[in-house]
Amino acid sequence: MDERPETELISIPTTPRLSTPEIQTPSGQMSKEGGKSSTAWTPTSFISPRFLSPIGTPMKRVLVNMKGYLEEVGHLTKLNPQDAWLPITESRNGNAHYAAFHNLNAGVGFQALVLPVAFSFLGWSWGIVSLTIAYFWQLYTLWILVQLHEAVPGKRYNRYVELAQAAFGERAGLWLALFPTVYLSAGTATALILIGGETMKLFFEIVCGPLCTSNPLTTVEWYLVFTTLCIVLSQLPNLNSIAGLSLIGAITAIFYSTMVWVLSVSQQRPPNISYEPVPLPSFSASIFSFLNALGIIAFAFRGHNLVLEIQSTMPSTFKHPAHVPMWKGAKVAYFFIAMCLFPVAIGGFWAYGNLMPSGGILNALFAFHSHDISRGLLAMTFLLVVFSCLSSFQIYSMPVFDSFEASYTSRTNRPCSVWVRSGFRVVYGFINFFIGVALPFLSSLAGLLGGLTLPVTFAYPCFMWVLIKRPAKYSFNWYFNWTLGWLGIAFSLAFSLGGIWSMVNSGLKLKFFKPI
Repeated sequence: MDERPETELISIPTTPRLSTPEIQTPSGQMSKEGGKSSTAWTPTSFISPRFLSPIGTPMKRVLVNMKGYLEEVGHLTKLNPQDAWLPITESRNGNAHYAAFHNLNAGVGFQALVLPVAFSFLGWSWGIVSLTIAYFWQLYTLWILVQLHEAVPGKRYNRYVELAQAAFGERAGLWLALFPTVYLSAGTATALILIGGETMKLFFEIVCGPLCTSNPLTTVEWYLVFTTLCIVLSQLPNLNSIAGLSLIGAITAIFYSTMVWVLSVSQQRPPNISYEPVPLPSFSASIFSFLNALGIIAFAFRGHNLVLEIQSTMPSTFKHPAHVPMWKGAKVAYFFIAMCLFPVAIGGFWAYGNLMPSGGILNALFAFHSHDISRGLLAMTFLLVVFSCLSSFQIYSMPVFDSFEASYTSRTNRPCSVWVRSGFRVVYGFINFFIGVALPFLSSLAGLLGGLTLPVTFAYPCFMWVLIKRPAKYSFNWYFNWTLGWLGIAFSLAFSLGGIWSMVNSGLKLKFFKPI
């Protein structure tokens, strides 16, 4: 007879353990329905220690090697052969350094020079608070775009419009994202032609001085000279090939931003300077000017339409996903962007107060201190601005070049030849030139441009996160992103109204083919 204790002979019935069905989320993660945690799925997830335990050593070694190979090769992404023909995705050997160069080149530009104009209407408190909020808001949406680049395993959203179509639907995404992104790229390129041409003219006048010829080049001719230089540089084939230009643009932007505010602060301030907001005749005028100033600050953070394009130039594998080097480069770039934008805005407003001309701090420096500062320093500052504009033209034009060539390759089913590619870029350059000649005031509409293009930076990424990642409904993440998105849309409408009011009440007239 079995002498074991009675308790060992009693079998305690247990409830069978039921496995909760797993569902695949839009982000490509397998999460248990009703569970709190989720495990990321990859094509090699099945090759786990539990799976390998009953298998003999030789077979285990083969599977482990296969797992390492698959993780090193990548996401098993279904590549579109057309991507190998297009300038944005033609080369995928980018890295964190390239990401820093491109983001810095796109993030610092002529829009920084008009930030003190916004402060002259906002004052110290509102100016600093709004600039700080805008900086961290756009940094958050930048992180969203970097994470959504490969939100679905096996798929890379290489362009902003592609991600918008994935979030909002094919047709709605195209209509919502195409206009502001093209407007940002082409509008910025046209504004760069205007500012670059005018700055080249000022540089020539400073260097030449009284020795200038009796028949100097007109403003339109300087526009043409600058456009020609842009077209020559635009013959570089793809986005990675202009990394050197982006480096030059980033360095020159940092230097001229620093020189502008240091030279302004080091000089004696003009008499009768005041730091009170510019007085206006009515309350409605004050409100619209306030909104226009906020639009100028929003326009200072354009460049998110290039984030996915920059990230698409990087290789991506399971072990080394593209978002890691992209985010590293972006963090470095936006640190330097903050070091440029905040001193220019604060130092420029301190130096000139509400006497700041509408053209920005560069115009103020030339107007108030052209006789106090050596011609060499002024000429160096203007030359750096020209180099920065030339470099920025290339990176902002690349999405348009990509669209041109995508249309051509989809119809002909073959890559663009050198002559076709060059022809597209020559035509694009001169189209922007003629637009700049016809609408020479375009570079002064920073508030209106900031309002119209604000959703690209501040609103759409928040909506995309909710629609693609699908956070738990009514959670903090869900409320936070919906709130930021709708605030961005509301600000876009308000800033656009402020920009239109400012344009109308400043007496701006459409003088076609009569550049300022």
